[in-house]
Amino acid sequence: MARHFLRDDDLTPAEQKQVLALALEMAGDRFAHQPLVGPRTVAIMFDKSSTRTRVSFVTGVAELGGSPMVLEAASSQLGRGESIADTTRVLTRMVSAIVWRTFGQERIAEMAAHATVPVVNALTDEFHPCQVLADLQTIAQHTGGLADGEAALAGRSLAYLGDGANNMAHSYLLGGATAGMHVRIASPATHRPDPGIVADAAAIAQRTGGSVTLTEDPREAVTGATAVITDTWVSMGQEGEDGRGQQTFAPYQVTDELMELSGGIFLHCLPAYRGKEVSSSVIDGPASVVWDEAENRLHAQKALLTWLLTRDDRDDRGEGDEAAAPGGRR
Repeated sequence: MARHFLRDDDLTPAEQKQVLALALEMAGDRFAHQPLVGPRTVAIMFDKSSTRTRVSFVTGVAELGGSPMVLEAASSQLGRGESIADTTRVLTRMVSAIVWRTFGQERIAEMAAHATVPVVNALTDEFHPCQVLADLQTIAQHTGGLADGEAALAGRSLAYLGDGANNMAHSYLLGGATAGMHVRIASPATHRPDPGIVADAAAIAQRTGGSVTLTEDPREAVTGATAVITDTWVSMGQEGEDGRGQQTFAPYQVTDELMELSGGIFLHCLPAYRGKEVSSSVIDGPASVVWDEAENRLHAQKALLTWLLTRDDRDDRGEGDEAAAPGGRR
């Protein structure tokens, strides 16, 4: 049975460690693993614009020995009204995996329900789990969070500032808690994360030794944080709200003062808007690791695809650390 990666907690803590260890290995040797030799084809579908996701997945599939097939919504029958189920039934007879950047989470969940090959969430309105895998890899690389080639992230802290209701905040909650990190989300009260996702993250953190904190105070969030992270204040499709966003989120701009309180590194999934969510002096300064973070999208996604395509099927028979739940969540 195919395993999917639709949201960050579709990987158990042990599985996340396996993927991150593989990503760290691949960063050192980009061509050591080629599970797609043949070449086998991976469908990479875009309903939204993309730079880093497109380049990293297309390059990654090629480096894994495969053939990346990019499908745009506007040029596919899916964009002209064909059902997700019918499109999926066709694709899974021809490709080895499907990567999809789309809108509502329910769309990719429907695809996974009909797929016989792995389905990977390349961004939805609710989650951006591939980005968070790359961010965890980056934090491990830059903060000494490595042990025997693995990412040793448990006990470290991650502070996210800005729109707590967006897909990045949701993925940091789930992915950070899975890694055993202390996740702090600083946002206006009007832009807090989805309560259900907060509850899921808190439940995971109870098992991994991490924690979840929601606050309106950016200084509280960043003090002593291993990593300080932000995202654009206006997500794709919300560009008309730019003026309101600047007023609402201005207290959450990542500044040199906040970075001094942290003493940690700075991450941003990009694109960044200097002078808005982050000052130029921070993103272009010595604490910034955003370019390594962007490169790690390539390594983390290659590792994820490799793991999904070569993992031990015993996990789906309940012989792993926990039995698989519907959709691959555990």
